[in-house]
Amino acid sequence: MGHVMWWLAAALLLGIVEVGTVDFVFLMLALGALGASIVSAFGAGLTIEVVVFSLVAVLGLVLLRPWIKSRLARATPDAKTNVHALVGAQALVLSDTDAWDGRIKLAGEVWSARTEGPPLSAGTQVTVVTIAGATAIIEAADLTQAPDTSHDDSELPKGKSL
Repeated sequence: MGHVMWWLAAALLLGIVEVGTVDFVFLMLALGALGASIVSAFGAGLTIEVVVFSLVAVLGLVLLRPWIKSRLARATPDAKTNVHALVGAQALVLSDTDAWDGRIKLAGEVWSARTEGPPLSAGTQVTVVTIAGATAIIEAADLTQAPDTSHDDSELPKGKSL
């Protein structure tokens, strides 16, 4: 029963790391450590514990992890996160924007922006085409769509309103 607590501590730490990564690699290692703690509780030696840890972790990585990842992918199809979720979003030009520089209000934050088309003046509604590093590439919004009324006119430069 000498290594049970060490293996359980390792399983707990690996589980905590998995929560941060959500890639299921550390989960398989945690399962391996859990398996090693079980055989340790039955009095197995360190060699057997390491073998069980290795087998459970490798089998989990090879067999269980791909299945879990495919189930997760089917359950959350096309879930866009981070900057990918901002592509196609509406924004408001805060300062004149051209091919080199500008500022927009996007998702409640001020972003640097540039346009690959004609310059856009402050107060213009725009659509995010892509994100390049920390810069939003924008174009004038399609005016046939209903205007976005969720903004506050206090965000506009002086003398501008929608």
